[in-house]
Amino acid sequence: MQRGVAYGVMAGALWGMVFLVPRVLPDFSPLLLSAGRYTMYGVVSLAATLPMARSLVKRLTREDLGALVKLALAGNLLYYVLLTAAVHLVGIAPASLIVGVLPVTVTLLGRRDHGAVPLARLAWPLAIVMAGIACINIDVFTVTDDTPVSVATKLLGLGCAVGALACWTWFAVENSRYLQRQTHFSGNEWSVLWGVVTGALGAALWLVIAVLPSGGLQADVADGRWHTFWMLNLGLAVGASWLGNGLWNAASKRLPLTLSGQMIVFETLFALLYAFIYDQRLPRPLEMAAILLLVAGVCWSVRQHADDDSSGAAPLEKDGQVSAH
Repeated sequence: MQRGVAYGVMAGALWGMVFLVPRVLPDFSPLLLSAGRYTMYGVVSLAATLPMARSLVKRLTREDLGALVKLALAGNLLYYVLLTAAVHLVGIAPASLIVGVLPVTVTLLGRRDHGAVPLARLAWPLAIVMAGIACINIDVFTVTDDTPVSVATKLLGLGCAVGALACWTWFAVENSRYLQRQTHFSGNEWSVLWGVVTGALGAALWLVIAVLPSGGLQADVADGRWHTFWMLNLGLAVGASWLGNGLWNAASKRLPLTLSGQMIVFETLFALLYAFIYDQRLPRPLEMAAILLLVAGVCWSVRQHADDDSSGAAPLEKDGQVSAH
């Protein structure tokens, strides 16, 4: 149990870096950040695929390939474009707290498939989550920054965060459903296939960026920044996508469903910790209230489902790995 909790915390620490990188690289567009991250992730996945490539190709069907493309587009490229845009526009705290509601939204979307508890029993947990979201929204629109941001920009940033949450919610449920239907790939095999397809789409995104009008490749970025760009994206590919997934799967094997579902909250908490350290400040009162309310609401929701049925919640997945929600 203690080892499982430690693995879950370390996975959250690695996943939290996903929110920090766009903050460290504000001079790179969301399209560039998504293309860079997933190109590197594709390279890492391809290296992992080589020893079993022949066997995987023989079993790969047209339906599998279509599913992989759709899942990679929604769960990786579009998700990360929206997430990085949200971080650029409103900061890490609002973006991470809104996306942190993921365990609840996955449960709600997948409840018919998995026999979740009645919505009436989720009324209080959901009310607490909504109160937390209200707190972070009030903070976004009332805080005074050194560089003023228009209301329209803040609304767009919050909309991007909600869009990222919607992408991951749809992906988590659809990927779970597909994995349950097909039996010719293990979870690890599906993960590396998904990584390779994601890498191919990431490489194709560079072509889209190249033909975009003014600023597609952001030529004003200093040459030295490109080295930082590639090193950070390599770190995300190896750390967040590969090592983080491995740690999460190890945690899921050692923890009961109730506890492993709550471990996902550490991704949000570490993202916030990195943000406050990077900005060299403490959380504001409304940010602290939002953190406490969202963590409490998510954990309470997970507890309600685990108490009712140990298989009642939809599996939550990170970069193609199946992990218990």
